Amino acid sequence: MSVEIKVGPPVITISQGRTFMVTSYAGEIQAGSDQGVFAVDTRFISFYRLFINRLPLKVINSSELTFYAARYHLTNSEITTEGGVIKANSLSLTINRTVNEGVHEELELINFSGKKATFLLEVSIRSDFADLFEVKAQKVVQRGRTETVWHKHQRQLRTSYDNRDFHRAAVYRVTNIPHQTSVGYANGRIFFEIEVDHGESWHMCADLLLEHGQEIKEPLPGSCSFVQQATASAGALASPGRASSSDFAARQARWLNRCTRIVTSNNNLRRMYAQALLDMGALRIYDMDVSDDAWVPAAGVPWFVTLFGRDSLTVSYQNMAVSPAFARGALKRLADHQAIERNDWLDAQPGKILHEMRVGELSHFHKIPFYPYYGTADATILYLIVLSETYRWTGDVDLLRQYQQVAENCLKWIDQFGDLDGDGFQEYQTFSSLGYENVGWKDASNAVVYVDGHQVKQPKALCTLQGYTYDAKTRMAEVFQALGDEASATVLQRQAQILRQQFNNAFWMEDEDCYAFGLDGHKKQITSVASNAGQVLWSGIADRDKAERTTRRFLQEDMWSGWGIRTLSSNNPAYNPLDYQNGSVWPQDNGIIAAGFKRYGMASEANQVIRAIFDAIERFDAYRPPEVFAGLKRKGDLDFPVLYPGGANIPQAWATGSIFHMLRTILGLRADAPHKRLYVRPTLPDWLPDLELQRLRVGRCTITIRFWREQSRSCWEVHDVVKDSGVAEEDAIQVIEDSDV
Repeated sequence: MSVEIKVGPPVITISQGRTFMVTSYAGEIQAGSDQGVFAVDTRFISFYRLFINRLPLKVINSSELTFYAARYHLTNSEITTEGGVIKANSLSLTINRTVNEGVHEELELINFSGKKATFLLEVSIRSDFADLFEVKAQKVVQRGRTETVWHKHQRQLRTSYDNRDFHRAAVYRVTNIPHQTSVGYANGRIFFEIEVDHGESWHMCADLLLEHGQEIKEPLPGSCSFVQQATASAGALASPGRASSSDFAARQARWLNRCTRIVTSNNNLRRMYAQALLDMGALRIYDMDVSDDAWVPAAGVPWFVTLFGRDSLTVSYQNMAVSPAFARGALKRLADHQAIERNDWLDAQPGKILHEMRVGELSHFHKIPFYPYYGTADATILYLIVLSETYRWTGDVDLLRQYQQVAENCLKWIDQFGDLDGDGFQEYQTFSSLGYENVGWKDASNAVVYVDGHQVKQPKALCTLQGYTYDAKTRMAEVFQALGDEASATVLQRQAQILRQQFNNAFWMEDEDCYAFGLDGHKKQITSVASNAGQVLWSGIADRDKAERTTRRFLQEDMWSGWGIRTLSSNNPAYNPLDYQNGSVWPQDNGIIAAGFKRYGMASEANQVIRAIFDAIERFDAYRPPEVFAGLKRKGDLDFPVLYPGGANIPQAWATGSIFHMLRTILGLRADAPHKRLYVRPTLPDWLPDLELQRLRVGRCTITIRFWREQSRSCWEVHDVVKDSGVAEEDAIQVIEDSDV
């Protein structure tokens, strides 16, 4: 008999935009933890707990309802009161919470004790206003002044924090309670004097308002289940002027209506894809929207709810066959912050694309170089790849004209600052005193190691950077041709071919059947076997015979966990399957590697990787892939993947986007909207007998395609091509079998 296993973190996280709340299963925010209510890189609430007559409540069960809402069911221990004993488990307390600009919560308590019960319900709530970086590091430093004031008549608790011109405040406001309930504040707790007969219920609504130097926005509670009751009651006080519902549902609906949909008999894939669509829409940072069709994704909840370079661009690429809206938004917002001068504290040089932007207290006072920080070796290169890919899917030549100067600045940075010694390879060197040791996608301080396990010192020329650069220059040659600049196109194509030849000579490890992790500062090979070599195939820089050998090498036991390809070979002394990037498995990494395998014609190997990652995702709670999980060896069909112990982001944008990317790989989708074509090369595995894409957007057409297996052969047919208004028949997209292997 099969057993369904679901793996998830021991917390409940709900969020919208830049506001999120992380609690225990009991709905509590535990002291000394990394839980809390967060917004704009600040933790506003650091402790929250409910008590009845000073005794904590017990959790029965709880669950996230949607991305932005959760419900918790609690009950009591035995309570001794002046009126007698209230037996354990005779009071039922339900908490409903929604997150928007703030938090709205509803408490409903029902008495099942068999008699009237009188007691105090207490809400203990505290704020530390800690910077997100310090919360994550669990090293919170008190700097400014905190003050708490209870406003009796407004029934609200306001705690403010001020450090010179840096201001934050949290206001907990009781908005709806029964007329007969007395509310007060003492000893650090808001208390409610409650008297309920057997079978009766008591309810309360409260808002948590967050002040952070911008317009103070009240939370939008949606359809508050208690508002009608409260306003109908003679003594209830409703909050005047409150919006009746959030626009989040409408935004999500617009997102989902624009996305490519799938129909398949594989139920797990269907559910996985549907959850990915919901999460990707919910990760959108609304206040960074450029327009109705240009958005920016947050990298992940809880730690990366901000604009990133590498993450935003990778996610944009992954989403291209779902919706190009994220790409349009990321290209614009990252262009807005392209560096124009050298600043070593920020690791900035002219033309460079940022790594990460923060607005918390540490960034505000320039204690950390994140306003923004430019410590990334690949975001500038990836910007060009995503610009090209967006053009291929949309056919929008105006997009190229809009960002032509940005692209030229990126290319200058690649040649002048990305290549530190002029040898044609990309190397990185950190100049900021608080900058990162490693600034490739593996950016942990210990992530780049020699074959003996020792750390590689800067400068470092990782193999991935060379592949990205080859791809970017090849693509930009196409872009400049579209812009009518044949001279620049010719130069870029020649540079790309020279780089490819030099790379295959300098990075290949004949005895390992694999590309080297990179070159060190002495231009010696870093001979560790690492997953970076797999991403080389995705870029197209690899020679065919070397690509085939690398593929086979990656499926050997030291790299293959059964749940995916590890970041580092288990033969390396630095290998640790529980480490962030020295033996763990990353869905995003595996998605890129699988695409590389398919690019070189190794479809069955690509499907093997995809199946392993999908098997893992099926076992994660709610079909949500974490950004990273342990690289422990899979032991049979009843085994399950192990979470990364450091607390991976769930949901995380490029882990979620990897689902879209891997499906695109299976179907072999390659858009060429400028030439009115969509290429397909389906290689459906036996576990995916059929799949239909609906509302696939290419150029100015929307396409429906059905794919299916007949024995071992993958078949496809176009069901519909719907042209936008004004598009001539000869300009419709044609779907063609792709023979470019």
